[in-house]
Amino acid sequence: MIYFDNAATGGRKPDCVLNAVKASIQVCANPGRSGHKRSLACAQTVHDCRHALHAYFDNDSFDRVIFTKNCTEALNLALFGVLQQGDHVVASCMEHNSVLRPLEYMRKTGKITYSVCGLTADGQLDFAKLTSLLQPNTKLVAITSASNVTGAMPDLKKIRTLLPSSTLLLVDGAQGGGHIPLKMRQLGIDLLSLAGHKGLLGIQGSGALLFSERVEPSPHLFGGTGSISLSLDMPDFYPDALEAGTLSYPAICSLLEGVHHLTFHEENIRQRLLELSHQLVNGLKKMDEYSLYSLPNPCGIVAFRHRAIDSEYVAERLSNEFDIAVRGGLHCAPLMHEAIGTKECGLVRVSFSHFNDKSEVEYLLEALGKIA
Repeated sequence: MIYFDNAATGGRKPDCVLNAVKASIQVCANPGRSGHKRSLACAQTVHDCRHALHAYFDNDSFDRVIFTKNCTEALNLALFGVLQQGDHVVASCMEHNSVLRPLEYMRKTGKITYSVCGLTADGQLDFAKLTSLLQPNTKLVAITSASNVTGAMPDLKKIRTLLPSSTLLLVDGAQGGGHIPLKMRQLGIDLLSLAGHKGLLGIQGSGALLFSERVEPSPHLFGGTGSISLSLDMPDFYPDALEAGTLSYPAICSLLEGVHHLTFHEENIRQRLLELSHQLVNGLKKMDEYSLYSLPNPCGIVAFRHRAIDSEYVAERLSNEFDIAVRGGLHCAPLMHEAIGTKECGLVRVSFSHFNDKSEVEYLLEALGKIA
């Protein structure tokens, strides 16, 4: 099968990642929970991965790198760990349900209020509207690094300049992580959530939350940490305060190797995704039967719809008749679909990895032509 669903999860991993996972399963211990050599060696690998993510994303310190099982957990950890009674939040309409559903839950339970910033006529984030939505009690602004629907990338640096210094900036890095530079200190990002199994080339079960020294998230998961075990309270220092229970050592090993691979190949990967998305966008522009919703982008996401055929049906035909994997329908971002007018019809989303090539894109265009 030709796999074009990498925005959901990476379909193929570098050999170094696969080898690391295999080795971690063959020789595994619980990192940081025992004093024997194997446990200490595993703990060192976890420590190395924390340092690698700290360096790659330029956050304030390595101990403010928290491992999670996915980006959703990281976002929940950020939102529930930072927001307090009476706070106000501004989110963009581009956000994933992993941001919107926690905010909606906290609104319905009376803890917070939130406002949603829409798009301009040309599909860009409305900066003037964003500024107008800020209130004296706006604790946090949540912005995606790249839309999981269209691949559109808000200008994070510009957004930071529009915010009061006291307002925190939370960035959902699920799609942007590993694809675009997300240097936290340069961009003024206070909290960055990551999906390890997408652009960072790790396996499922890997994710992380990175946060600055301006933030002190409180724990919402309680249990063993391997430290101060006599106390019935969670440790008051990071990362232990936010990492209760056994970490997924194989997932962390995969993430470490994924970041190492990106460090040496990120420019080539970025260029490949730009080329592939450019090829598909240009091909779709020649087909009157399809409406296009994406520009070429380094996240490799291209969204479109057939003017007369349901998007899920197009995706089903691509899978069953042409052995091509894409995603059709709605993409867990309801306000984005509403903003671009695709709430009823959904979209077909093609998302590339650097393992894809131009001949596969050509085959996809031929298949779409036959469906049209």
